[in-house]
Parts: sequence; structure tokens; C-alpha cells
Amino acid sequence: MKATRLAIPDVILFEPKVFGDDRGFFFESFNHAQFEEAIGRKVSFAQDNHSKSAKNVLRGLHYQIQQPQGKLVRVIAGEVFDVAVDIRKNSPTFGKWVGEILTAENKKQIWVPEGFAHGFIVLSDSAEFLYKTTDYYAPQHERCIIWNDTTLNVLWPIQGEPVLSAKDAQGTSLALAEVF
Repeated sequence: MKATRLAIPDVILFEPKVFGDDRGFFFESFNHAQFEEAIGRKVSFAQDNHSKSAKNVLRGLHYQIQQPQGKLVRVIAGEVFDVAVDIRKNSPTFGKWVGEILTAENKKQIWVPEGFAHGFIVLSDSAEFLYKTTDYYAPQHERCIIWNDTTLNVLWPIQGEPVLSAKDAQGTSLALAEVF
């Protein structure tokens, strides 16, 4: 598994070694020891989540202000543009974002540590998204930064307006958000 630190060094892109032939493919999607070595600390995952979304659905930018969740994310069907935003107020990259295309074909994964807001937009007709979290979902602590915050200026690769949940449409700006 190749691990590459992105422009925000705490966010790491993982690319597996894929072994394929005319029968199909095999790859190791997770190795705890290699993962901890790459991120430089011990991690325990508490929950696995699986979502399916239609084209142009944008989920995010989500985080939990208490019980923060680190997330290891990947796509098993379709294609998404995945975004991590640093909302750690004492970080040199506070308010910066990184984004990567994740697809079923490229099998890439992203580690989004605690202290980041996370979101994605579906680029294919539909996409299935899997992620491991380091803490349990706690809706009372969930927060959302609006997807089109002008301070963040995330360059979402979409045309027109995304499809949002009512909750995500009510997201706040980074300037008004509770941060870490």
C-alpha cells in the first residue's frame, strides 16, 4: 500500500497494490499495521459506514465537534470528488482544503483525521461510499459547514447546483462554525 501525504500533510492518500488478470482482481484494502505506520499513531476504528448516492448529490461538509471522527474513506462503485477541510484553529493549514477523485476503478482511499470537515460530490450516475470512523456517530455533536463557503472556495467539479439534504443546505460558514 502506497501512502502519500497531500497538500495538508495530515490527510493521506492510500493506493493499494492491485493484482489482476482475466479472472478479476485482488487487493488488500486495509492493513492496520501499515495504516498506523503511515499516519504515525495508533488508531482504533469504532464504526463502518456505507452510503449510496445519485449523481450530483453532495454530502458535507460534516464533522463532530465532540466525539470527533477520523475517517478512512473509499468508493466501491462509481466516482466521487472527496474533500477534507482543516478546521483546527491552531493549525498552519486552518481553513485550507484538499480534494481527490476516488473511484471504484482507482481504488484509492483517503485518511481524513479528526479535526477536519469532510464531504463529497458524486460525479457518476451513482456511487457507493465506504468509510471507517474512529468514533461513533453522535448526531447531537454533528456540525456542517456549507458546501459553497466563499472563504473556503472549494472547487467542486460540478455544473449547476448540487443535490443537498435539508440539513446540509442549512450548513454554516467557516467564520461562524464551531471549530477545534
